[in-house]
Amino acid sequence: MVFHGHMTADPAPATSTDRRHPPAPDAAPTTSTEPRPPATASHDSEPSAALVEFMRQGWAPRTSDAGPVAAVARYAARRRRALQHALPGRTIVVPAGAPKTRNNDVAYPFRASSDFWWLVGANLPDAVLVLDDTDAVLYARAPKSRHDSDEFFRDRQYGELWTGPQPSLRDLERQLDIATAPLEECIERLQRSEESRTVVLRGHDPRVDAVVPPHPDDRSLATLLAELRLLKDDWEIAELTTAADATIRGFADVAREIRAAAERDVDISERWVDGTFWRRARAEGNDVGYPTIAAAGPHACVLHWTRNDGLLHKGQLLLLDAGVETRHGYTADVTRTMPISGAFTEAQRQVYQLVLAAQEAAFAALKPGAAFRDYYRAAAAVLAQGLADWGLLPASAADIDGPHGDLHRRYTLHNPGHMLGLDVHDCAAARRNRYHDGFLEPGHVLTVEPGLYFQPDDLTVPPELRGIGVRIEDDVVITPGGYRNLTAALPRHPDELVRWLAQPTP
Repeated sequence: MVFHGHMTADPAPATSTDRRHPPAPDAAPTTSTEPRPPATASHDSEPSAALVEFMRQGWAPRTSDAGPVAAVARYAARRRRALQHALPGRTIVVPAGAPKTRNNDVAYPFRASSDFWWLVGANLPDAVLVLDDTDAVLYARAPKSRHDSDEFFRDRQYGELWTGPQPSLRDLERQLDIATAPLEECIERLQRSEESRTVVLRGHDPRVDAVVPPHPDDRSLATLLAELRLLKDDWEIAELTTAADATIRGFADVAREIRAAAERDVDISERWVDGTFWRRARAEGNDVGYPTIAAAGPHACVLHWTRNDGLLHKGQLLLLDAGVETRHGYTADVTRTMPISGAFTEAQRQVYQLVLAAQEAAFAALKPGAAFRDYYRAAAAVLAQGLADWGLLPASAADIDGPHGDLHRRYTLHNPGHMLGLDVHDCAAARRNRYHDGFLEPGHVLTVEPGLYFQPDDLTVPPELRGIGVRIEDDVVITPGGYRNLTAALPRHPDELVRWLAQPTP
């Protein structure tokens, strides 16, 4: 059985023995455990019987690629036990997800669902984790024998000659320290499972969603996983530190490119900046953790500007919001706003200094036991007061608890931070009382990112401020004594930025 392979035959429909989802009247009877032949693409020639026979011969025995048990394995086992303890008496199903089609027969690079990756420690397409009170089984694709199947040379999605060797179930079991079983056995097990006890993390694998009827507690599973992931363990903090360090180097790459362009007296594009950072992300990590925002000039006023199709012009600011995702899926999320010509104008510096003051106030509010929203409020108070002092808001707007307390949001819109981890906006399914309305604890990792954005057509601000967008963002981990800034090596003060752009360091 193949799960949702875009280059292979569709999954077999349910058989007449499936008590939950009988086939449509015109469906041909099939079995869910018998693999179909690999599909031939429209531009392929069908191999002859002689070629098939020749391809099956003369190969050395497959050797194991299993190394030592992965460092993440013991942490993943601990996480699985926490989930089992939180949902006793249940069969818990967490799919990795399937490759998604980009266009026609081309798939996006695969990335497992974050909850699966957190529980297993691996980025495996089509795999499914099934837990009960005492058991944890990873169901995954088992590479077919070179001698018994055409998959290795005909299957464009999973074939070894097309995409490289795949780990065997035995290799996965050794590396991840978890029991494994062939993927086709997963559906058979789920078809036999007791409906009232089985909960599924839905929306990742249509096959699993179809086989197991919805349960009232499915949504609670997503919430529980988000809340279990709120506090990062030591291994996760190390990964996030690795992501931050690589991201710092990516920003330094961009700074060098800006300096080189200035020395040549040429304009470079936002796409060039995007690609420069992406090269670092691919060289040191898995990819970028989210689409890079490389926003020059007024584009910086678009909060999620990812078109990146403009030019960097002298006299403008570049707002770069980017993060490297590690090979284990953890991402940084950092923003710096820098003068393209190497020096701030008076108006740019005025805006930048206010945003920097808001970030410093937010940092001062970070400590264990503080309300999560305390640092929101600290940043908001500084921004509101500054905007009132500039005459952009009534003086009453400086009182963020008053009737005009949110008027400053016209110029900032987003809250100044969020949780960070396997997702750039991590743990989004957590309940408000555990996250937005909760309290900080050691092990929380979050961003601190106030910003001001004066739209080019906003007549409420003076002309010299229109088109200026500034955001400063760092990643911090809450510690027993306060916090640690994972991205502190990147300059934040405007004078430091100017010196850094003049002589960027790796």
